[in-house]
Amino acid sequence: MIDLIILNRNLRLRDNPALYNGSSRSNYLVIYLYDDAYWHANGKSTRQLKFSNDCLAELDQGLKKFDSQVNIFEGSFDDLKVWINNNFDDFVIHINHCTDIGYFRDGFLKFKDSFPGKINIYDDFGLQLNNFDRDSWSRNWNKIMNARMFGNPKKSQYKDDVKLSNFSNFISKFNDSFAHLGSIQKGGTSQAQMLLESFLSERCKDYRVKMSSPAQSEKSCSRLSPHFTFGSISIREVYQALNQFISKSDNKSDLYSFKKRLYWHCHFIQKLHTEPELEFFSMHRMCDQLRSDHDDELIDKWINGVTGFPFLDACMKYLQKYGWINFRMRAMMMSFASYNLWQPWQKTSPLLAQLFTDYEPGIHISQVQMQSGVTGINLPRIYSVTKQSEDQDPDAIWIKNILPQLRDVDPKLIHASELNDLYTPQIVDLKSSARDAREKVWSIRKSIEFKKEAAVVYNKHGSRRKRSFRR
Repeated sequence: MIDLIILNRNLRLRDNPALYNGSSRSNYLVIYLYDDAYWHANGKSTRQLKFSNDCLAELDQGLKKFDSQVNIFEGSFDDLKVWINNNFDDFVIHINHCTDIGYFRDGFLKFKDSFPGKINIYDDFGLQLNNFDRDSWSRNWNKIMNARMFGNPKKSQYKDDVKLSNFSNFISKFNDSFAHLGSIQKGGTSQAQMLLESFLSERCKDYRVKMSSPAQSEKSCSRLSPHFTFGSISIREVYQALNQFISKSDNKSDLYSFKKRLYWHCHFIQKLHTEPELEFFSMHRMCDQLRSDHDDELIDKWINGVTGFPFLDACMKYLQKYGWINFRMRAMMMSFASYNLWQPWQKTSPLLAQLFTDYEPGIHISQVQMQSGVTGINLPRIYSVTKQSEDQDPDAIWIKNILPQLRDVDPKLIHASELNDLYTPQIVDLKSSARDAREKVWSIRKSIEFKKEAAVVYNKHGSRRKRSFRR
């Protein structure tokens, strides 16, 4: 019997249940499924693929120490199913669960159903894959995070030639595609471990305050988000390392704040797993009536950072270059698109996702809906671009670094976006558009029907966690 280990986004040696369990008989083959259509699907992009390939390269090198390697299968889940059936008679498939976009989910479900009794699917991220119960979710998550981690795989004794591409041949085809992406984060477990160590030991100082600033957050945030997305390090490994370090740290409050975010990370992914339709429909379905039309020209100016609001445009251009920006700025950019421009989140969400190297569908889609006022269980919050500009970059130093054409302009004029011919014209009036948006949102939130459905949404998706993470 051969064990077939299928890789998707858990690209690491340690604490990898599919790899660990699949190697237990030492007769295993590691296969990475590369589906080009997947990387062009909802929110996916080349920058994410580059990071994923970085992780895969390090995993491939690591596997060679165990007489194995990453074998590349190019095609869809359907193609992989046919290939397995044509090449193997006695086999077991091992794969880690992955909450992902509909294209992946639909293909994977068909693949799973094609191999009854021959496929083992392992939990990931502390999610409840079956028997979902939001009331017990927090307790279950803590149990998983405190459980013993899986070790490295065993050495492989499988020697047959399966005629699949090795990683070296596979990666060479992307040289031209990745040439312009030198500024995005580099993937791989060693990178994740260095970030974790530097964050715990020094960078976390004043994390709670600095995380809101686009300039300071670049270094004060953990920067582990893309590593969580592609699994070059497990949430559990970070959680346990944090617990070991926190008692001796001088920055306990900052680390407790970070610890909460590990929990929320998984909490939001659970929402998409529980209700996959959230990729396309608002959590509170009545909210899909709010924005029935869209304006391609407005959306294009927003995503390209030419809105006439320097701080907002600087955030977008920074994101375009580096593939990352802090949470508060993400929320502001989405708020502007949904409230001030009044564009449907279904149109803007994938465009923003493509810019994020750390695009995690469960988190991104949940946050997009929250910042668009369509969850039904979160109060609408309209971010003021002017206030964020004044608060987060009072001297406009960060803005001027990204928009050098404004280097000689008074910061007050930059914050107020009163620049006349010195800058791009404003595409919307902030105050009147925010006022109109607030009226439209609250016009439907007051009804009995809205409140009844909101209660249903809360029962399914609302957090029950009340206790402090310090306990």
